[in-house]
Amino acid sequence: MITVKSIFLALAALLVMLPVSAHHDGVTHHQNHEDQQPLQDHHDAHDNDRTPMREAKRVAIIGAGSAGSSAAYFLHRFHANTTNMPPINITIYERNSYIGGRSTTVTAHGSPGHPIELGASTFVPMNENLVNAAKELHLTVSSTSRTRPKTVRDSVGVFNGEDMIFVQPYAEGEIGKWWSLAKLLYQYGPSAPIKANRLTDEAARKFLNLYREPLFPFSSLGEAAESVGLLEATGMTGEQFLIMKGVGNGKYVTELMQSATRVNYGQNLGLIHGLETMVCMAAEGAVSVEGGNWQIFEGMVKSSGALLRLNTSVTGITEKAIKGDKKIWTITSQTHGDQQVVVNQDFDAVIIASPYQYLDLIHPPTTLHKTPDEIAYSALHVTLFTSRRPLDPEYFNLDPASTVPETVLTTLNETEQSSEAFTRGTGASAVGKVGFFSISTLQQIFTEEHGEEFVYKVFSPEAFGPDKIRKILGVEGESEDEADVTWVFRHLWNAYPYLYPRVTFEDIKLAEGMYYTAGIESFISTMETSSLMGMNVARLVLDEVVGARGKVKAKL
Repeated sequence: MITVKSIFLALAALLVMLPVSAHHDGVTHHQNHEDQQPLQDHHDAHDNDRTPMREAKRVAIIGAGSAGSSAAYFLHRFHANTTNMPPINITIYERNSYIGGRSTTVTAHGSPGHPIELGASTFVPMNENLVNAAKELHLTVSSTSRTRPKTVRDSVGVFNGEDMIFVQPYAEGEIGKWWSLAKLLYQYGPSAPIKANRLTDEAARKFLNLYREPLFPFSSLGEAAESVGLLEATGMTGEQFLIMKGVGNGKYVTELMQSATRVNYGQNLGLIHGLETMVCMAAEGAVSVEGGNWQIFEGMVKSSGALLRLNTSVTGITEKAIKGDKKIWTITSQTHGDQQVVVNQDFDAVIIASPYQYLDLIHPPTTLHKTPDEIAYSALHVTLFTSRRPLDPEYFNLDPASTVPETVLTTLNETEQSSEAFTRGTGASAVGKVGFFSISTLQQIFTEEHGEEFVYKVFSPEAFGPDKIRKILGVEGESEDEADVTWVFRHLWNAYPYLYPRVTFEDIKLAEGMYYTAGIESFISTMETSSLMGMNVARLVLDEVVGARGKVKAKL
């Protein structure tokens, strides 16, 4: 029965309303916010107490999201624990004015006291890199449910555009948890939940082998995935994988499991591959850093001692010459702003920690083994707003006297579920009649100007305009003001890749001295997996620099 209980805990963790991936958006950039100030460029970081630059190995990292920050962090840590190493100088190029990529916050009403995750929202205890870094950096980590207002009876509901087909009450104490679990098992039976939970645990155990010798560091993601037995899950859709493994395609799958793939990746089970499907169910114990998860990545960069160049785009990566038997790469960069400065700098190794398509290179490298393919990303509209009004129960076909669950996940209705146009669709075709992937009541805040009000977060494939906000609040009228909407923030992300079934992945080493992290996006797209690839590439770079002269510790 402990196994079944963990199913309930995992489902409860789906309330967090994420997307979980983290990379450059490539769509639009937002302003800095009061609680997320950019680090200062450390132009003199290598001038004191260091071997001169000409004697050091020089590593460029392009991108300061999860992968790039982690690459710098682990380069520094591995190097410090390696014998017979020449000095290493790290330079990070980041086109945005802040560190963290899609892990960033905004503040309701511009108040630093009310930070809200705009992008990657949570991580879980099995995410070793993020958990360990947060501890080392002395960041405060707590449950994602800590700020929920809990002003309604039900914590989560699943809506299909016609009916609220599943409702999970808040479970207070052990008796409440068992009662909630009993309700779930009564509605869906024990077989599918237990089998799905076992599949999730099995996938997690296999995945963790990628952090360990002898697999770590891996030079081929496809070979590593095959060796741990995960290619079977990536090679078919979630729908196919669950049927093959005996979970089936009943209501537990199409209602609860599919609501998880939709809120996390905006994709239904007929499109998303089986491994990412199981990742969506591994949400037990979800946590976040108080004040914003971006603090992990900013802390990583600070502790690495890297030279950080914010507001700087890389416009060229060219092969300059051969130094002995090694290539030298020239990075051409250009700062943003009124005074644009173009700089050429030579490096022994380059780590591209951003999807290749977003580099916008005027002068791309010409000697790559293979240019990475363009990654197909899903456009996600994130709408944040505050209002004194609760969600309208009649909009969700509930009793007018009842309350709407604090988090509303969505799935397809029965007619849509029978059509591949929806189950394998993308964007507006994937979302179906319901029109949004999730609505979450994040917290209840107080300001002197507006009093107590709720903070809402909506994920949708298309813009969620004032008319839609009014409808979910049950207000007739023509303006957001009439709905008591006091603050609105809208953002469009290239949120996560379409995770089509596949058994091959991008090369990690693109050329001698050049490495690429974004191939892991099509395998598993999360903050943690990007960090894992950053760590993996850091080790590969050091192995290339060190050769037989030293020994790098596999994992610190």
